[in-house]
Amino acid sequence: METFPVVNMEKLNGEERGATMEIIKDACENWGFFELANHGISHELLDTVERLTKEHYKKCLEQKFKEMVASKGLEEAQSEINDADWESTFFLRHLPTSNVSEVPDLEDEYRKVMKEFAARLEKLAEYLLDLLCENLGLQKGYLKKAFYGSKGPNFGTKVANYPPCPKPELVKGLRAHTDAGGIILLFQDDKVSGLQLLKDDKWVDVPPMNHSIVINLGDQLEVITNGKYKSVMHRVIAQTDGNRMSIASFYNPGDDAVIYPAPELLEKEKETSQVYPKFVFNDYMKLYAGLKFQAKEPRFEAMKAMETTSNFGPITTV
Repeated sequence: METFPVVNMEKLNGEERGATMEIIKDACENWGFFELANHGISHELLDTVERLTKEHYKKCLEQKFKEMVASKGLEEAQSEINDADWESTFFLRHLPTSNVSEVPDLEDEYRKVMKEFAARLEKLAEYLLDLLCENLGLQKGYLKKAFYGSKGPNFGTKVANYPPCPKPELVKGLRAHTDAGGIILLFQDDKVSGLQLLKDDKWVDVPPMNHSIVINLGDQLEVITNGKYKSVMHRVIAQTDGNRMSIASFYNPGDDAVIYPAPELLEKEKETSQVYPKFVFNDYMKLYAGLKFQAKEPRFEAMKAMETTSNFGPITTV
């Protein structure tokens, strides 16, 4: 059994850099996921984020979740549920503009801490994109520019809790899907597991690891790399005990960013034609909204069909 890829980022600064870059390359090509240790975000900040997130759920969201479960009859289910998830969520937007100050029911300390956490994750995301550029043989900054659009990237956080579930065999914490966007940075519970990815037609656990950040690649990176890197199906299995915390931050292209395979990669791979379509990111998101829990390939085909009728203006980069 292959072991889940873990990248010790401290090793990028020494003689083991080459081997560490190889781990990242293999993870991007064969897993779509990897886990970061020693990523530079302090344990103290992570512990504070976790404590305040769990306190916020208890105080403001737990009762609402119970009411939602009752209203949908999820606890009484007798057969598998395919149109709902066993999760409690709220969303924070950071870029191009922040809504952290406007989201209701957040304590001032929690707002401040989440803003700081987002700023650290934004830097980490951009650093990782440059590492991917290096492995792909693309110019430094290429992926950041590809995501930029006219107003910069979209960056936001989904804060989720997966409470104990009496019938995990009938309802998923989160149904299987690939992520639509760019690069995803997940701070997850280090005690309660549940996240799984699909590899070689088998579901593989993403191991909870204290103070780590889990990285996965979204559909846009698959398109830009013309399939060299893949976005991968993943899901959350509900658990009978333990409340799993999940804080996923999505560094995505700007709404009007035009996404297409990098010409330099097509030349390198001696591809005669690009396999993946060219499209405006927001058009893809509109399509994804209705097809999230289905296979990604028909989404790419639909964007390819739209490509023939689209008139792309000049591509805006930084």
